[in-house]
Amino acid sequence: MIRKFNNIQDKKLRQKLRSDATPQEAHIWNYLKNSNLEYKFRRQHGIGPYVVDFVCPKRKIIVEIDGSQHMDAEQYDRKRDEYLRAKGYMVLRFWNSEINTAIKAVVQRIYDALHSNS
Repeated sequence: MIRKFNNIQDKKLRQKLRSDATPQEAHIWNYLKNSNLEYKFRRQHGIGPYVVDFVCPKRKIIVEIDGSQHMDAEQYDRKRDEYLRAKGYMVLRFWNSEINTAIKAVVQRIYDALHSNS
């Protein structure tokens, strides 16, 4: 049986990503787990061959926090997003600088996505 979520092979990777979270990931995680978004999120969650930063399984919304390494990974990110969208997920991407300078606007965009009817 092929697991679609949290493959056993990726368990150590997911644990490492959680323990080595960037300051921006830690900051947004505090908002996602402690705010009044009304939906639960998981962090460093495996979906198919990918590990996403944050996911709300109930609403099928993924939140990705991108640093400068993603500037060189546009093709990979595009392929990854296509895969996730084909599985029914909405992918929201934010740059580290957005987390650093406009966290409330980021959280508002997440809130709006969670509470939209689409």
